[in-house]
Amino acid sequence: MPCLLVLIAVAFPRLVLVLTWLFSNTLERAYHTILVPLIGFFFLPVTTLVYAWMFNAHMRLEGFNLILLVVAVLIDAGSHGSGADYYRRRN
Repeated sequence: MPCLLVLIAVAFPRLVLVLTWLFSNTLERAYHTILVPLIGFFFLPVTTLVYAWMFNAHMRLEGFNLILLVVAVLIDAGSHGSGADYYRRRN
């Protein structure tokens, strides 16, 4: 079951962010204002989810947890890069 949740979060991170915001206070505990999750919604949705999960699970940002956060940033960066490549090839 946890693997399925991770796959859904990676496949549809913005949907998971909205559902998390609507049905839990996970984002409110991790981010004290709405500004950071809102910016994360548009630019780094997977990273926003991973950081909120780590914060609420009381995990430190060191070692393997830091690697997870870096992987989340790379997933987000890869999604932005592939979109730009698609539009460049299209024209």
